[in-house]
Amino acid sequence: MSYRETEHLRVLIANERKDRLALVAPIVAALGHEVIAREIDVADVGAVSARERPDVALVGLGESSDHALGLIEKIVREAACPVIVLLHARDPAFIREASKRGVFAHISDADVEDWQSSIDIVLRRFAEYHNLEGAFWRRALTERAKGILMERHAIDEASAFEMLREHSRTANRKLVDVATAVVEGHSLLPKQPQARS
Repeated sequence: MSYRETEHLRVLIANERKDRLALVAPIVAALGHEVIAREIDVADVGAVSARERPDVALVGLGESSDHALGLIEKIVREAACPVIVLLHARDPAFIREASKRGVFAHISDADVEDWQSSIDIVLRRFAEYHNLEGAFWRRALTERAKGILMERHAIDEASAFEMLREHSRTANRKLVDVATAVVEGHSLLPKQPQARS
């Protein structure tokens, strides 16, 4: 992700305190980003996150750490974006709990000039995380497809992988697409080949 990709972001800000939302929105706008939503209620933030698809979410710690943690949980569950916690004062216990719920970073009101740098770093790490998660998923899918081929054709692992790779080449399809087809198609097949009568 380049700097240019983080120049104009769609940002969701959430906090239980309206006065804090009013302070954060102009700072985000001054960084060149668009505030697409300002949320207070935990019940609403999930739907807004899913509908608006922000690039990044900033969640402020207000009066209640439980409220902020609830906001974080909903956003992490509903949005495909990283969550950054905004702190007015140091709070290691809250940061520990927020990290368990999926935040990628925290920034302080005192370090407004560092917000953009923090956002840049978070977006890069978030992209790397998703690439790694995708790689693990592709690997698991390929392993499952190899297992199916090994069972159905009574072949070893290397032969099963070669079968996938060869079909990928001849069909001009990605290996992961071939593996997906094997796994999805396998559920439709009987456990043992049917004997012809």
